[in-house]
Amino acid sequence: MPGLLRGVARTAVIAGTATATSNAVNRRMATKNVEAYGNAQQQYQQETAQQPPTVAVGAGPSPGLVTPPTPVTASQDDQLAQLERLGQLKAQGVLTEEEFAQQKAKILGA
Repeated sequence: MPGLLRGVARTAVIAGTATATSNAVNRRMATKNVEAYGNAQQQYQQETAQQPPTVAVGAGPSPGLVTPPTPVTASQDDQLAQLERLGQLKAQGVLTEEEFAQQKAKILGA
């Protein structure tokens, strides 16, 4: 019986040590990942801040300026969310094709 108890105790110590080591490695990797993500995000913000707002184009006698596309505004986000909800309702069979078309026209202001 003492030999069995000694074997169980040894197994418990080894398992505990392995768990502690694994947890330490996981914490270290998580810290490295958080730092790498922060660095990548900071680099992205710096790169996007350095981009010029307009781009000159054209090889003809009077080149024009092209402005970048306008960012999506809150009202456009709302419209998109409403259209997605309408699509879901139509897919579920709550709205008919005609009701869907009417509501879509109201949202788009057409």
